[in-house]
Amino acid sequence: MKAPTLDARLEAVLALIRADVHADIGSDHAKLPIRLLREGRAERCVVVELNPGPLALARRNAARARLAGRLEVRAGDGFAPLAPGEVDSASLTGMGAGTVAAILRRAGERLPPVLVVQPNDSPRPLRVWAREHGYHLTAERLIPGYWPYPVLRLERRDGPDPAYAGLPPGAALRYGPHLLRGGDSLLGEQVRADVARLTPLAAPGRTAQAELAAALAALAVLEGRGEGG
Repeated sequence: MKAPTLDARLEAVLALIRADVHADIGSDHAKLPIRLLREGRAERCVVVELNPGPLALARRNAARARLAGRLEVRAGDGFAPLAPGEVDSASLTGMGAGTVAAILRRAGERLPPVLVVQPNDSPRPLRVWAREHGYHLTAERLIPGYWPYPVLRLERRDGPDPAYAGLPPGAALRYGPHLLRGGDSLLGEQVRADVARLTPLAAPGRTAQAELAAALAALAVLEGRGEGG
């Protein structure tokens, strides 16, 4: 089977994975783990899929890939089909951040030390989860597409996450510390659009006020006018 083509967001996920044993949770078509194996970025992969249609598709693609002994497809919800310590890393892509965070909260001792996540909306809940559960944000990307797709690599490490040091907390959690420090151009467009959208909505005590404050703080960092707070 020819190595499958991935879209830009999954190519970004692929680039952040290197492991002996990797699990792709909610894999759908299993194209990501097949590419990981073809390119030597993983020695073995486990595909986990809950829904019958995508599960059948993953099994067909896995059979066509002829990677017996290296690629296994399991039916189940989240990390439940995995044993504690079985995998070195895991990816969760193409879902809402709230759904991903819920899967991670249920995983318990089955969580591996490395996670690569690609939510389809604001990744703030995942950055919050990581800080509360001993994972550092070691890399992040923002990939253009139907909307900007965030990709985050999280690694279990001791102590406070240094990525957030010296940055306004609200802005860093909302927009991403590495993206802010790097002056990501796509992020700049997003922040300016948020400022324009939120300014007429903001009023004392309303949610939009806190969101606007985070957007303005992020804009200040991007424009080099201030860090800290």
